[in-house]
Amino acid sequence: MLRKLMNNEEHIIVNDPVRPHIAFDWRVQNGREVFVLENENKEIDAVLCIAYNKDVPTNEGDMDLLNDPNGPIAVAYTVWSYNKGCGRTIINQARDLLKERENINRLVTLSPLTEMAKAFHLKNGAKFLNKHFDCQNFEYEL
Repeated sequence: MLRKLMNNEEHIIVNDPVRPHIAFDWRVQNGREVFVLENENKEIDAVLCIAYNKDVPTNEGDMDLLNDPNGPIAVAYTVWSYNKGCGRTIINQARDLLKERENINRLVTLSPLTEMAKAFHLKNGAKFLNKHFDCQNFEYEL
């Protein structure tokens, strides 16, 4: 089951292997959401952080400059899972949820420049968009 992270679950983000330096308060302020994928035992299988922007960011700083709570672009800037296949599941469930939101017309990533990130997104159906100095963008069709 996909759900939003609750305020009393701040401790969960310390496990972020991609962007552990991003504070909890930043992740949940207006224009940003954190989703968790729970299994039937209420254990967290995966986490996905999204920022809503008015354009595609090329670095972390752009997510602040382009922040727009009603922005048409959902930017997945970090995802991690605790069980095999759950990263794919959370991306797909979040994509289904975002499809239902009238103001969202794109789901892109702000991914690190690693082969692991590239392989993950391409394997899960994303298309490569751009490579930048310290990150790369992929896009999932909505």
